Amino acid sequence: MFFNLDSLQMRYEPFPIGLAQPLMEQGTYDHLVASFPPKELFLHMPKFGNKYVLSEKFNPKNYHDYVRAQPTWREFHSWVKGDGFIPSVLEALQKRYIDLGLDGKPLRGLRRLRRLFPGNRKDIPLNARFEFSMLSAAGGFLLPHTDNANKIITLVISMARPGEWNEAIGGGTDVLRPKDNRHAFNYLNEQAQFSDFERLDSYAFRPNQAVLFVKTYNSWHSVSPITGTDPEILRRTLTINIEKPKWAS
Repeated sequence: MFFNLDSLQMRYEPFPIGLAQPLMEQGTYDHLVASFPPKELFLHMPKFGNKYVLSEKFNPKNYHDYVRAQPTWREFHSWVKGDGFIPSVLEALQKRYIDLGLDGKPLRGLRRLRRLFPGNRKDIPLNARFEFSMLSAAGGFLLPHTDNANKIITLVISMARPGEWNEAIGGGTDVLRPKDNRHAFNYLNEQAQFSDFERLDSYAFRPNQAVLFVKTYNSWHSVSPITGTDPEILRRTLTINIEKPKWAS
């Protein structure tokens, strides 16, 4: 087990979001930070907030080659994809009064057959995946959004050494509420502009923590433009997504 969510503290309005800190044992965390993939493996997306992504979807060959070649990341990948990870996250939420009606257990035997007869939410198959992401400290941002409809839970894990990131330049995950009620319902994840929202809270970008949130119709969040000047300083994150099939969205 790489981490647990014993330290998770939730807020419930306007959507379920919380912070787990510390997330990992320090030695485990330090090793993952030290072996974070190099910048040249990432896909650069300058039109999307000067973002860099390495995942199953973006630069997939680089992603799979790197994960396979690094024993710790290979083990982490197996753990996230394993039978116990998704149920453990769902259980942590249930203990905090957030029951999504799912158990995340593998569909085997009779449960697999029951999928042929839709109606039991617990039998929806779930998948977990993770991606490496980076934003430039010189103006990087993520526009307000609510996440794709097939996402259920997201964990954004900071990847930074102590003292490496200056909180004064920003980089936190902002909790938003639309100024206009016409933006209140956004299940299909249309993006909006910063000026359309008020910031209710912000989780500062700090080492060895995870910001966890549940995707809802109003789970508006963002990263405001980072105000640093050095483009070589990067806000590095490990993002784990728990998803359902598109047919169940």
